[in-house]
Amino acid sequence: MLNTFAQADSYFFTSESVTEGHPDKLCDQISDAILDAILAKDPMARVACETAVAMGLIMVLGEITTDCYVEIPDIVRQVIKEAGYTRPEYGFEYRTCGVVVSIKGQSPDIAAGVDKSLEIRGGEVTDEILDKTGAGDQGMMIGFACTETPELMPLPISLAHKLCRQLARVRKEKVLPYLRPDGKSQVTVEYNHGRPKRVDCVVLGAQHDDEVDHDTIKRDLIQNVIKAVISSDLLDSKTKYYINSAGRFVIGGPVSDTGFTGRKILVDTYGGACRHGGGCFSGKDPTKVDRSAGYMTRYIAKNLVAAGLADRLEVQVAYSIGVAHPLSLSIETFGTGKVSDEIILDLIKKHFDLRPEAIIRMLNLRRPIYRPTAVYGHFGRDDLDLPWEKTDKAEILRKEAGLS
Repeated sequence: MLNTFAQADSYFFTSESVTEGHPDKLCDQISDAILDAILAKDPMARVACETAVAMGLIMVLGEITTDCYVEIPDIVRQVIKEAGYTRPEYGFEYRTCGVVVSIKGQSPDIAAGVDKSLEIRGGEVTDEILDKTGAGDQGMMIGFACTETPELMPLPISLAHKLCRQLARVRKEKVLPYLRPDGKSQVTVEYNHGRPKRVDCVVLGAQHDDEVDHDTIKRDLIQNVIKAVISSDLLDSKTKYYINSAGRFVIGGPVSDTGFTGRKILVDTYGGACRHGGGCFSGKDPTKVDRSAGYMTRYIAKNLVAAGLADRLEVQVAYSIGVAHPLSLSIETFGTGKVSDEIILDLIKKHFDLRPEAIIRMLNLRRPIYRPTAVYGHFGRDDLDLPWEKTDKAEILRKEAGLS
């Protein structure tokens, strides 16, 4: 489908993002804050932490095996406070919300396969250290990169994230003091022969105080959010703006919608510009390949694109629970490859070890780095020092591909 898009004279593509006060993103942040607190004390902990929120109630659920203790209700309230739910008139507030915790240890059946991989159990060991950790679940993970933006991300999701971050910034800095924590963005970009041409429409939903009129909100958000983020050369007289298009957005956050960990997987990744394996990231320690291999495939794709081997590249890897070595590895360059797929696959196999323990060690994932990724995307983050966003292998990849 994307090959056809690249050949078309013109097509439109849309991605969305949400703010840190969105109910689903509250849950992602809580799950990752708990994960970080545990990893800070016990780097070898097994964590699968899910959060649900509705009205004035937060439920923390999951399977956690660790030798440390963290005060989960305190972590929950701190996240809610920092997201901006600090006033009773919002209907949801960090001091008065209820917190229910239901945690048990990781299933011993799962733990056995993670602790001792099939390769170890079957005597087919190539490296006792890197073969020891079995994948924490089955599944397929997707990594992606493209040349549309400096951070090698698709333009629609990059702009959507920046709009939501700006929406939060003007609220927190009281540039627009009437704004409340919940909010969403959506950006539609017009492409010409696979390259971004212009922004066709921008959607913003911004929770606000009751007394502010719609015309004021629309004027302020176009000036202080949209035009502060989107370059003027991407906006034109035909660009359409939809600001709180339902009219009012006073009731928001967990008062208006329930939230769950893992419901914003396309917001977390590439905005729908490529395929998705289906698993979410937040609340999972790095033995869960949904997270670690998702990061590794981004690292691979970004380095390959940074090396100039393709303008648009998708990497897929698949695992079976309890098995260290991946079951499959494939790539798609959408007709943009500068060398053959066979050369690219050989380079991946040579320079990137896809066994879970190898990924964890290469990217240094057993440490508390996850909560900041739980809002505004896990990829393309130039504001965070994330190991999977480095392009430290690009030079050697370019050289070995014969491009330099």
